[in-house]
Amino acid sequence: MTQPAAVDDARVTPDDAAGSGADSAIAPAALDSGAPAEASVGARIRDLRQARGISARALAKTLGISPSAVSQIERGVMQPSVSRLIAITDALGVPLVAAFDPASDRPVDPVGPSGFTLQRAGQTPDIVLDSGVSFRRLTPGSSPGVDYFESIYPPGAAAHGADGLFHHEGYEVGTVVAGELTIDFEAERVILRAGDAISYPCSVPHRLHNTGDTDAVAHWLIVHA
Repeated sequence: MTQPAAVDDARVTPDDAAGSGADSAIAPAALDSGAPAEASVGARIRDLRQARGISARALAKTLGISPSAVSQIERGVMQPSVSRLIAITDALGVPLVAAFDPASDRPVDPVGPSGFTLQRAGQTPDIVLDSGVSFRRLTPGSSPGVDYFESIYPPGAAAHGADGLFHHEGYEVGTVVAGELTIDFEAERVILRAGDAISYPCSVPHRLHNTGDTDAVAHWLIVHA
């Protein structure tokens, strides 16, 4: 893919970036992460798949990968990229945050007479994906039709393969909290810095990556139709 010209301050320029392609990036899982077995994204994917009566072979066919790749992801032998994880949750018909937290789709009783739902710091585990990208659910309790989460992209990390763009279901709104995050579209590139925000239909092919030398931290809201 021909790299688009960089644009500061969220301005964009035309380019001839390649269109969307299937993501096949799967990297070995980090060793000795210290995360409990129940916090494994692979185990949650397996539980979600089985709960919906979908075989590993059927899921693999939908994703365009081999059944052994699905098995390796579910066993934690390999970690999916961000785009692969989104493709998996879309195929299973569950929100993205369901892969972060098995309690994400369970009703939560309001706390106190005011009827609010509370989530304390540290109550939701991070998940670490291919190239070290981590996600953390921000929504306290269930939020039908909405995914709200934090992502951290280490330097050099990307949501998708080196040259491809991807698309998925929903409408996305993001705000960069720290660092610098680059988003490639088919014909232009946007560079976002702390305080910058962006929104776009997720059906538009795109690729998120960090070309800076510090972690890029962003908060994302995905609204599903």
